[in-house]
Amino acid sequence: MNGEPFAGHAPGSPLYRRLIAGLFFAGIATFAQLYSTQAVLPQIAADLAISPATAALTVSATTLGLAAAVIPWSIVADRIGRIPAMAIGVIAATALGLCAPLSGEIGLFLILRVAEGIALGAVPAVALAYLSEEVRPRYAAAAAGSYIAGTTVGGLLGRIVAGVVGEFAGWRIGIWVVATVCALAAVLFLVLTPRAQGFVPRRFDEQGPSIVARLTASLRSPQLLALYAQGFLLMGAFVAVYNYLGFHLSEPPFLLPVWLVTLLFLAYLAGTVSSPWAGSLASRLGRYPVLLVAILATACGALLMLVPSMPLVLGGLLLFTAGFFAAHAVASGWTPVAATAQTRAQASSLYYFGYYAGSSLFGWALGLAFGAASWTWFVLLIVVMCAVSAAIAMLGLRASRTGRP
Repeated sequence: MNGEPFAGHAPGSPLYRRLIAGLFFAGIATFAQLYSTQAVLPQIAADLAISPATAALTVSATTLGLAAAVIPWSIVADRIGRIPAMAIGVIAATALGLCAPLSGEIGLFLILRVAEGIALGAVPAVALAYLSEEVRPRYAAAAAGSYIAGTTVGGLLGRIVAGVVGEFAGWRIGIWVVATVCALAAVLFLVLTPRAQGFVPRRFDEQGPSIVARLTASLRSPQLLALYAQGFLLMGAFVAVYNYLGFHLSEPPFLLPVWLVTLLFLAYLAGTVSSPWAGSLASRLGRYPVLLVAILATACGALLMLVPSMPLVLGGLLLFTAGFFAAHAVASGWTPVAATAQTRAQASSLYYFGYYAGSSLFGWALGLAFGAASWTWFVLLIVVMCAVSAAIAMLGLRASRTGRP
C-alpha cells in the first residue's frame, strides 16, 4: 500500500470481485443448510407423526442457535480476525450438517440443528462488518446488496435441492445432499476470499471499550434499535410464510403435490434480483425511502396470497420475497454504517440476533395461528408485522443522516 492508509476496494478491481465471489459462496454454504429442512417440512411431519409447528422447529432450532451465537462470534472475530472466524464457523457447520440427517429421532435431530446454527452464526455476524471495512464507503450499500443476493441463492439452492431429492429419495437424503453441496461452497469461500486489510484483530490485553460497553453503545442508539426491529419483524414474517405456505397449498382448493410446492421456492430469485437493485437505489436515493417502499411491497405481496388463485398466490409470493430481501439488504447494510468503528461488529451481530430471533419465534408461533385459525388470519398477522416495522422505521430512521445518499 506504499504506506498509504487502506481506502477500500472499488468495484471492478480483482480483489473486489474476489471478495464478492467469496462471500457469495459463504452465503451458499451458510443459508443452503440453514433452510434445507423448510422444503421438506410436510414430509418430516408425516414421517415423524408430528404437527406442522413441531416440524417447523427444525428450522427454528437452527435459527435460534444462530441468533444466540452471533454476538459471541463478533467477539471472536474482533480477536482472531474476520476471515478466520467465518472459516471456522463454516467448516464446523458443514461437518454438523453432514451428521444431522443421520439422526434417528426428532430430539437428536433438533439438538444437532441447534449446534449447526451456532456454527453458522459466524458468517452473518461478521460478513457485513467485513464488507464495510474492505469496500470503499460510497459502494458499501451496493456491495451489501450483492452479498444479500448471494444469500438468496444459498437459501434457494438448499430448499430446491432438498425438496426435489427428498421427493424421490426421502427427506433425510435430501438434506444430506444439501450439506454436501455446502461443503463444496465452503472450499470455494476459503480459496477466493481475500485477506482483510481494513481491520486488525485486537489482543485481549489491548486498551479499548469492553465488549459490554460496545454492546451497550449499540443498544442505546434509537437508529440502531429501529434497524434491529426491521430484521426481527420482517424476517419473522418471511420465514413464517415460507414455513407454512406449503401446508396451505397442499390443502383445498389447491391440492398441489410436494414436488410442485418445492418449485415455488424459485420465487427466491426475486430476492436475488431485488437485493442488489435496492442497494444501488439506496446509494442514489437514500436508504430510508427505499426501505419504506420495500416494506410496502412485502405487505402487498402477502395480501395477494389471500386470493384463492394460483397465479395471484405466485405473484404475491414473488412480490413478498422481492420486498423482503430489498428491505433486508437496506437495513442490514445500513446497520454497520450507522454504528461507530469500534462497535461495528457488535451492531451487525445485534441486527442478526434480532433477525434470527424473529425467525425462530415467529417461524414457530405463527404456525400455531395457522393451525388454530386459518390462512386468512395468518396472512393478516403478517401484514400487521409489516405495518409495525414501517411505523418503527418512520419513528427511528427518518432523520438519520446515514440514510441519505
